[in-house]
Amino acid sequence: MNKDERLKELTEMQYYVTQQQGTEPPYRNEYDQHFEEGIYVDIVSGKPLFSSLDKFDAGCGWPSFSKPIDAPEVTEHFDTTHGMRRVEVRSKTADSHLGHVFPDGPKELGGLRYCINSAALRFVPVSELEQQGYSEYLSLFK
Repeated sequence: MNKDERLKELTEMQYYVTQQQGTEPPYRNEYDQHFEEGIYVDIVSGKPLFSSLDKFDAGCGWPSFSKPIDAPEVTEHFDTTHGMRRVEVRSKTADSHLGHVFPDGPKELGGLRYCINSAALRFVPVSELEQQGYSEYLSLFK
């Protein structure tokens, strides 16, 4: 499926977040308090972005991760919107807006907090990794 076809299947919130650099409401999103084992992939391209092994509860209202599962797939861009100086993160393949990265994550996990919109993600549980074509990530959970 190409990107244009996939974009037509997104919900209004998924489209707003990924294509219009929007932000979903804090604490009222699918993955903020989701801690099942598996990986989180780009809702548009399906490319792996984050692992549940790197997820932590930052108390900010959005899913937080200490690092990407595939660093080259998560790109960083300087963002001055809303009168703030932040680092936006986007997916390389689909150019989806994901969220922002901040230097206030747990020191023992590397010090970064990737604050990501649930609407930019699709979760693939460990039990479905092979079936959905992500078998190379099974070894992370052994």
